[in-house]
Amino acid sequence: MDIEQKQEEIIDHFVKQASSLEGSALGSLVVEATSHPSLFAFSEILAVPNVLQLEGTETSVNLDVLRLFSQGTWSDYKRDASRLPQLVPDQVLKLKQLTVLTLAETNKVLPYDQLMQELDVINVRELEDFLINECMYAGIVRGKLDQLRKCFEVQFAAGRDPRPGQLGSMIHTLSNWLDTSNNLLISIQEKMKWADTMTELAKEHKKEVEDRVEEVKKSSSHKKFHTVTRPTLTSGGTRRFTPNLVE
Repeated sequence: MDIEQKQEEIIDHFVKQASSLEGSALGSLVVEATSHPSLFAFSEILAVPNVLQLEGTETSVNLDVLRLFSQGTWSDYKRDASRLPQLVPDQVLKLKQLTVLTLAETNKVLPYDQLMQELDVINVRELEDFLINECMYAGIVRGKLDQLRKCFEVQFAAGRDPRPGQLGSMIHTLSNWLDTSNNLLISIQEKMKWADTMTELAKEHKKEVEDRVEEVKKSSSHKKFHTVTRPTLTSGGTRRFTPNLVE
């Protein structure tokens, strides 16, 4: 089962649970969802009416935690840690995994120095173990660890929940891709039409040549020859009669 299909089932489970809970009872669900090892998208849970009703209440911090895991990073948590609950180890791991995904959205080559700073990792060995064991084995990223250049080359990264304003940018990018694809398709069709035309011309030319060859063969076969004896002088001054074929 791929990561997208697995997430759909997990999201559906938490959405149903959130729809049946209210107020402070949602707190444990938020911790469970943001600690789940296979869940990396939270926008559907955030859209549940019961969850949105936490806004402005005494338990609105649970809504803030969900928003953090939906769109934030480990650095965002450190900046706002004073007003957020302390995260359990599984939440810390999840938020650091999500941080890698955010960095991979805009850069396919991530320097080790940047990663260590963003993830609060103290050395390269710890960083590489995290990328291999917690990211690549989890299936959220694929890539190459370049120890010589001290960077992580990203080949694939799972997508996160879109941030405000990001959807418009995504639509614009997809529209440009669609226009480029349509132009490429038109160009390919024109080249195919040109190739078909050239093929037909080549066939016509070949037929003309073959017809001409046949005409020459027929013309040659209808020609009649007869023998004419012509006298020629030898070196001794005598005449020699030599037969020649003429039409």
